[in-house]
Amino acid sequence: MGTDIRRMIAAERRELADLLSGLPPRAWDAPSLCAGWRVREVVAHLTLPYRHSGPRVLAGLVAARGNFDRLADRLARRDTASLTAEELTACLRDNAEHPWRPPGGGFEGALSHDVIHGMDITVALGIDRRVPGERLRVLLDGALSPRARRYFGVDLDGIELRADDVDWSFGSGVPLTGAAQDLVLVLSGRRLPEGRLRGEPSARFTRRAV
Repeated sequence: MGTDIRRMIAAERRELADLLSGLPPRAWDAPSLCAGWRVREVVAHLTLPYRHSGPRVLAGLVAARGNFDRLADRLARRDTASLTAEELTACLRDNAEHPWRPPGGGFEGALSHDVIHGMDITVALGIDRRVPGERLRVLLDGALSPRARRYFGVDLDGIELRADDVDWSFGSGVPLTGAAQDLVLVLSGRRLPEGRLRGEPSARFTRRAV
């Protein structure tokens, strides 16, 4: 299984690099699904493990008073000020087989990290990219882990997530229906563009059009 996961990770990074290389310059400054980040900050964050050593990240975490989200935001903004879109894309492509794993997350966590942030970009830009089924299954299993649920803290009390494209559901209550990959984003604390979710609770997980 470990070999399969690493193959999926490498494929995901290469496919995302191909997609990024074809984006018009203005798309890099478009907002992503990550609150406060443009597409370029998301890519900077995706490539952070390849450019910053463990000791450097640890020192930054201390300076951020133990708040990793604060550290990640600082690094993403700092890196986008010094790296071009082409450099960020090349960094992702050149590290397709990098063995990075998030602390405690294993290679499954690395795959989830790459796929979810990739969707932060494609969904926000309106690009119809479908996550391959084998990768999506890893994400669906991982998103329901106690660790993931604690991290994202999404309140799903009284809601049943129900995929309309694969045989998958979670929870009980009022149905919230959508594509499985969109429901992964819901579990990851994202707000989606209008029209991707159906059901009475959909407004809670939908971004208002600007």
